[in-house]
Amino acid sequence: MGAMANPVILTVDDDPVVSRAVARDLRRRYGERYRVIRAGSGPEALDALREIKLRGEQVALLLADHRMPEMTGIEFLEAAMDLFPAARRVLLTAYADTDAAIEAINVVDLDHYLLKPWHPPEEKLYPVMDGLLEAWAATPDAALTEIRVVGHRWSAPSFKIRDFLARNLIPYRWLLTDDPEGARLLAAAGASETDVPLVVTAEGKTLIAPSAAELASVVGLAVEPTTDFYDVVVVGGGPAGLGSAVYAASEGLRTVLVERRATGGQAGQSSRIENYLGFPDGVSGAQLTDRARRQALKFGAELLSTREVIGLTEAGGARLLRFGDGTEIAAHTVVLATGVSYRVLDAPGVGDFTGRGVFYGAVSTEAPNCVDQEVYIVGGANSAGQAAVFFSRYAARVHLVVRGPDLTASMSRYLIDQLEQSDRITVHPHTQVVGAAGGDHLERITLCDSRTGEVRTAETSWLFVFIGAEPRTDWLDGVLLRDERGFIITGPDLVTDGKPPSGWSLSRDPYHLETSLPGVFAAGDVRSQSVKRVASAVGEGAMAVSLVHRYLEAQ
Repeated sequence: MGAMANPVILTVDDDPVVSRAVARDLRRRYGERYRVIRAGSGPEALDALREIKLRGEQVALLLADHRMPEMTGIEFLEAAMDLFPAARRVLLTAYADTDAAIEAINVVDLDHYLLKPWHPPEEKLYPVMDGLLEAWAATPDAALTEIRVVGHRWSAPSFKIRDFLARNLIPYRWLLTDDPEGARLLAAAGASETDVPLVVTAEGKTLIAPSAAELASVVGLAVEPTTDFYDVVVVGGGPAGLGSAVYAASEGLRTVLVERRATGGQAGQSSRIENYLGFPDGVSGAQLTDRARRQALKFGAELLSTREVIGLTEAGGARLLRFGDGTEIAAHTVVLATGVSYRVLDAPGVGDFTGRGVFYGAVSTEAPNCVDQEVYIVGGANSAGQAAVFFSRYAARVHLVVRGPDLTASMSRYLIDQLEQSDRITVHPHTQVVGAAGGDHLERITLCDSRTGEVRTAETSWLFVFIGAEPRTDWLDGVLLRDERGFIITGPDLVTDGKPPSGWSLSRDPYHLETSLPGVFAAGDVRSQSVKRVASAVGEGAMAVSLVHRYLEAQ
């Protein structure tokens, strides 16, 4: 397999003299065991960290000067946490900046701060570095565990495995069956090219075509609840569900979040969300999801993966949720935050290539494979616009296929401006995909202009679909009131002529986010008449918890 590169110590300082001096002192003591890399600014250092991350290497320690013009040391360390959360963090400060350094202990979980000058290093630098590096080496870092996946390039089952790992933020290495290393792994596992996808864990355990639940159990995701009764069960791990889990757990409620696929929902697939409060430079859906997951776990919430809820019943003061395997959990209250799914593109041939050139949502794992190729995106809302901007960094050209006359009715202005400014993005209004064809993968699509009826063929192996959303609420049929599209009706919308819905058992009217079953609340996109935005979903998730408290206090 080849020897792994030494872990990295990265130093950041905009003063070349100081930068060289820090690197010199660190290399003198640690150069045999670590690679000491220096950068002249925060952005330059972040670029270096991204490259290190892509190579699957480790970062043991980050040492950043506080006063830098483009990005302060605190800002850099905060951004670096998303890439290497286990790396030890040190701030280099002048005596006048000690207050900022103390503040950074809370902001970026700072491990230490050093005052300039640090000479002699034997007294002021090395003892601190020794302790931090020993602590890093003694702490297992899940983010550095390498899982290897071997499969075929245009295999839908292989894509499902890679997509599951990526959406759950599990690092992995993708190997084709005809790669030398992929072939060696197949041979070592006693498998052939037909026995794919093959998953090899860091411990050497092999799984052939594992189910999502099997894969979750070996990569460290929780799949079983620790008890059978909770204060609140949150169903769905998108922004609304994560918001509920964070607030419920932080307020002392016994909380479990149940997700059938991956936390983050549709927002978790967004390459960059630029209109979310508090992130002026934007934030990726994966970053936002990771931070929310860590918050929920920090406060004691349980997060269960690959568990699909298929039933909800009332049992006296409890609410029972039934899983697909027949097991159940119970709770005083339930928050339904199951979100929505992209609609399937109903055109001849399209279904034959799902996972083999046709993808639903912004599948970031495929972006590097789209270099210098023609990419087609179907949809006119924000998610499609974000995907177009993202894929334009890789593709020769991105074609945005829109059924309507333009984008103004469904897309935010800031995204429309970005699309118009890009010379790699072409918008095709009044256009629909009406067919797809190919061999072992998608090779061409058929487009139709709805104004003229003109039909044309486009050569492409990449079609990403964002054509509206449908709630996954069929399992609630006969249990909760839903609107004609399947969205869950809540609060005042349940009251007709001053009367609560039929079967309502309480003397009061339903709370704002409460469903037709008392103690069961809906938040986010799955709720009828909700605002389909990340910020509003998080807000509703928090509001649902306040209503849970009101409900519990009244019992």
